[in-house]
Amino acid sequence: MAEKQTSNQDIDNGMDQMEEDLLQDFEHCKAEHCHTPDCDRRKTVREAKLKGNLLTRLNRVEGQIRGIKGMVEKDVYCDDVLNQISAAQSALSSISKLVLENHIKGCLVKRIHAGEDEVVDELLATIRKMLK
Repeated sequence: MAEKQTSNQDIDNGMDQMEEDLLQDFEHCKAEHCHTPDCDRRKTVREAKLKGNLLTRLNRVEGQIRGIKGMVEKDVYCDDVLNQISAAQSALSSISKLVLENHIKGCLVKRIHAGEDEVVDELLATIRKMLK
């Protein structure tokens, strides 16, 4: 059992590091020099309503994942766990669709109008990953 706790702790530490890295990237992007063409960091400023909707949905999925983890820890019947995993995947898929729609209508259109046609290839690569 101690092995499992160490594994979970490693995962938590990794997630904390990822979160810290993202926050550092965000702080960097707020700096004025980030608007130069050589900056490799990108960000999307979302409308408050959309952002709130996405965060609410993500919080719900996070709760589902914690629930699934609890089910596994309590040795709940496999079929019940699989049904909850399916529900969480469906919720994430819905979130992906919202982000994709916002990306196409916002980021993609703006970049194409700016002459950055390579964004289409970027989108196609992303869609390929989503469809796997």
